Amino acid sequence: MIRFDRVAKSYPLRGGGRRNVLESASFLILPGQSIGICGHNGAGKTTLLRLIAGVEKPSAGTIERDMRVSWPIGYASSFQSTLSGADNVRFIARIYRRPVDEVLGFVEDFAELGDYLFMPIRTYSAGMLARLAFAASLAVDFDCYLIDEVIAAGDERFRARCHAALMERRRKASLVLVSHEMQTLRDYCDTGAVLEGGRLTFYDHIEEAIARHFSAREVKVA
Repeated sequence: MIRFDRVAKSYPLRGGGRRNVLESASFLILPGQSIGICGHNGAGKTTLLRLIAGVEKPSAGTIERDMRVSWPIGYASSFQSTLSGADNVRFIARIYRRPVDEVLGFVEDFAELGDYLFMPIRTYSAGMLARLAFAASLAVDFDCYLIDEVIAAGDERFRARCHAALMERRRKASLVLVSHEMQTLRDYCDTGAVLEGGRLTFYDHIEEAIARHFSAREVKVA
C-alpha cells in the first residue's frame, strides 16, 4: 500500500511566489489497483509520479510506502548519461540485489538496442531511452509500476510486446499510468484520477475520469 496524507508540492517562481502542483492530497494506492491519471500539459502528472516513487519529496504532508515501487518509466531519463546502457542496467541490478547477468540479458533481449546497449546513454534518442527504461523496469519485480507515456515508444512490434508485458505485470502488481492517449488509459486502467489546479480527484471508473478531464478542458477554453 502507498499512503498520501495531506501531501502538497510547490515550486518557487522566478518572479516571486510559488506554483502549487499538488494541494493537500490524501489517498491510498492498494495492491492490484490500476489507476489512470488525466490532466493537461503542465498540470503536474509527472511530478505526481515522482512523488509516488520517492524521487521527489513533498513540500508538506507525509508519504508512506510498503510496496516496492518502480522509478517513473518515461522519456525523461534518470540514467547516468556518460555510462553505457549496459553499465546503467548493471547498477540497477546491484541496487535491487538481482543477478546482474540475468537482468542484463533480459534487457538486451527486450529492448532490442543492439550495439547501442553498450554505448553511452548520451548517444540515445528519446525512444531508445524509453525502451531501455521500460526493459530495465520489467527486469525487476515491483509491486507498483509507474508509467509515464512510455507505451508509445518504438514500432508496432515493440508496442505489442510492451502491452503483453504490462498486462502480465498488471495481474500481480499495481499500475499508475499517465498518458494523453485516452484509449491507452482505457486499455490498462480500471479506475482514474484527474489532476487539475493542484487538486487530485479520484473516480471509481476510468471513463468517469476521462469525462471529467474533457469537461474541465472545455470550461477552460470557454
